[in-house]
Amino acid sequence: MNIYVGNLSFRASEQDVQALFAQFGEVSSARIIKDKFTGRSRGFAIVEMSDDSQANAAITALHESSFMERNLVVNEARPIQNNSRERSSFNNNNRRY
Repeated sequence: MNIYVGNLSFRASEQDVQALFAQFGEVSSARIIKDKFTGRSRGFAIVEMSDDSQANAAITALHESSFMERNLVVNEARPIQNNSRERSSFNNNNRRY
């Protein structure tokens, strides 16, 4: 199961996040999402745990808990959905510039 971890401290490392979730079972991976231009943390991570019952226990225990002086938002990660709204550029609006 993939777990979304939001409101993560910018000081947190992937090892910190992995250790936090390892209390509840085996962590397959812990990845902090970083800005592609600056390389800095975007303040959230994705943790993968192979056992769903251990993952659910971690979600229940860690949601709204304090970690590095921040209250975490922890829930099951949802797949990215395509935005139904068409992305427009300057030329897509039949405007002449």
